[in-house]
Amino acid sequence: MNMADSDEMMLHLAARGCIGARDMEEADIVLLNTCTVREHAEHRAVSFLGRLAKWKSAKKGRVIIFAGCAAQRLGRGLRRRFPQTDIIAGAKDIDGFGGILDKSGLFGAAAGGGAGAAGAGITGLVNITRGCSCRCSYCIVPYVRGEAYSINPDDILAAASRKIAAGAKEIMLLGQTVNGYNYKGKNFCSLLRDIASLKGLLRLRFMSPHPVFIDEEFIKTAVAEPKISRHVHLPAQSGSDKVLADMKRGYDRRAFLRKTEMLRGAGIAVSTDIIAGYPTETEEDFCQTLSLVDEAAFTAAYCFKFSPRALTPAAALAPLDDKIVEKRLDILLNKVKTASAAAYAAQPGTKQAVLFETPTNGRTSTNFWVRTSKKYAAGELAEVEIKEAEDTILLA
Repeated sequence: MNMADSDEMMLHLAARGCIGARDMEEADIVLLNTCTVREHAEHRAVSFLGRLAKWKSAKKGRVIIFAGCAAQRLGRGLRRRFPQTDIIAGAKDIDGFGGILDKSGLFGAAAGGGAGAAGAGITGLVNITRGCSCRCSYCIVPYVRGEAYSINPDDILAAASRKIAAGAKEIMLLGQTVNGYNYKGKNFCSLLRDIASLKGLLRLRFMSPHPVFIDEEFIKTAVAEPKISRHVHLPAQSGSDKVLADMKRGYDRRAFLRKTEMLRGAGIAVSTDIIAGYPTETEEDFCQTLSLVDEAAFTAAYCFKFSPRALTPAAALAPLDDKIVEKRLDILLNKVKTASAAAYAAQPGTKQAVLFETPTNGRTSTNFWVRTSKKYAAGELAEVEIKEAEDTILLA
């Protein structure tokens, strides 16, 4: 999502005469787009902003733009701490970024153009929703990105078409609860069908869906449309009913497993996110998360230690001992590694459609990475036979 937001902001800069620099020493402008979902990410961004003071003082007229979720959370106080900052644009201001540039007086008027400034690459990123209304107890997103709203489908189709015209072969639809999309009665599945019909598109992905919105209509839509990726990244966060309730996730273990069973039954691979060490997590709760990894047969999982974020209800809870959390995370990572290895080991002998991102590397529709001895054109979709699995890559 931050990459997509950065692309959009770059288009506004391009429309005002800016072009990408090769490195920071050549640059006149640094746009620092930030994340605050985890404390470490925010600390890194703020630390980098501090170091930019030296860069700015080395050449007259340099401009620093601090944008995104950390900018939204920290607000105007940033300029007092870091007077070198010229423009602060929070995550809620992305849609009005062009106006912010104009109001700063540091840029000329927008002259149009710049549509291809951010490029597209093989994958074009397109936001379809912004914000989130779920208010999970640990998540800062609703506070820094606001309540969920869906973008006009005409604007989405236009953005996807521009990405394809610029060379994208795959479109990745983005939203905090992307499959909760609904614009005046037009739902996510209807939007998927519209985008899949675009000429020149080879594959359609999306990130990140919420388990609550996975239903039979989606399964039927995905099965009927071959361009839709046979992979869903479905955040579980925990395998314990008690912890899921404490997290306010809106589903229990049984419902989540029912959704993963539906997906796998349709030939759709499932990966996930899991939090280790939520403050109310007991050893038994953690064991239930480990068993969920086995039952759900995830192909991959991103696992994190609980990170308390200001403004969220979970930040007020007494944290678990860090040594206990570290131990649980290590056990969880090993469990996930075993599950992922089993998923990869099941692939040799199959034929897979691979969308190549380099001449020898690409991804299957089920999101397995493949490396080939034969060379293909970047952006080519080709069927290859998988010969063996090596860690987290398939060889063909």
